[in-house]
Amino acid sequence: MNHDLYMTRALELASLGRGFVSPNPMVGCVIVYDDRTGPRIIGEGWHQRYGEAHAEVNAIQSVRPDDAHLLPEATVYVTLEPCSHFGKTPPCADLLIEKRARRVVVCNDDPNPLVAGRGFAKLRAARIAVETGVLAERGRELNRRFFTQMEQKRPYVILKWAETSDGFIGGPGGRQVAISGPLSQRLVHQWRAEEPAILVGTNTARTDNPRLNVRLWNGPNHTRIVIDKAGQLPATLNLFDGSQPTLIYTHQVARQEGLNTFVHLSAQEPLLPQLLTDLHSRGFQSVFVEGGANLLRSFLEAGFWDEMRVFRSPKLLGEGVKAPVVRGQLISREMVENDELSIYRAV
Repeated sequence: MNHDLYMTRALELASLGRGFVSPNPMVGCVIVYDDRTGPRIIGEGWHQRYGEAHAEVNAIQSVRPDDAHLLPEATVYVTLEPCSHFGKTPPCADLLIEKRARRVVVCNDDPNPLVAGRGFAKLRAARIAVETGVLAERGRELNRRFFTQMEQKRPYVILKWAETSDGFIGGPGGRQVAISGPLSQRLVHQWRAEEPAILVGTNTARTDNPRLNVRLWNGPNHTRIVIDKAGQLPATLNLFDGSQPTLIYTHQVARQEGLNTFVHLSAQEPLLPQLLTDLHSRGFQSVFVEGGANLLRSFLEAGFWDEMRVFRSPKLLGEGVKAPVVRGQLISREMVENDELSIYRAV
């Protein structure tokens, strides 16, 4: 059978979980039966929401009753090593053993210490053939947030800003200026729905008074994060309205006020390592940094970034807050209406 073909389909299914399954990885599964007439898909599924059924479970449940007897002769394509432990759901490896799958073909090994080869060991002990590494690079690309979280012990960091064609990110004195167009703004709201945490700095919170929610896209509102070292941001800001979970990193006393969690960081230690360590401990796979300029530069200078998304507008300001200097490897460039969107990766 064409392993690449069916694994490509499994990866497509996995991507449907984007924004809904974190801190779990995105996983897809395709079940293929091959007889004299050729291979055909008899079941498929993906991990749809954190805490709910995994991809293998949904794929098996999708098999029609008339085809259920074919499972012992089927090949199961899954994008990540089947789990072997009891978490919010039972082990998927046990389910595949129960259904007596003939062969399991996998894209990526799971680096989670709770799995890390144990799923494969269970399957092989049950005399199920296991093949690994099919489209492994594409799998790591899809789940780059998950692999960064597991391997580097910090969230995957995405920096985003919009700048004018003469290189400004804000107006004189930090004044908020509309730089990108309506379609670019809608795209940003889509990105907010896809990442579990959205971060802004003190000046942006005070000057722009953002909501950091999803209004221009159909998706969930995730955790907002703001840095307020001195505890001087007004309680009347939108970020403190209690409408969604919000983390406030401060040098002041830790406390809880409804959905607003004030997290104490030491003033004697660098801020960003503490912040990223705390976010990792809370299970955040990624953080979407929306500014301002000082915070973006802090991430860049510390080397704590993985991806950069920069809108360049045809507008001119002539003066104002200078945008950070772009760096990294250019991955893609496209036009979003009149804005040029460039995406970079750290190298």
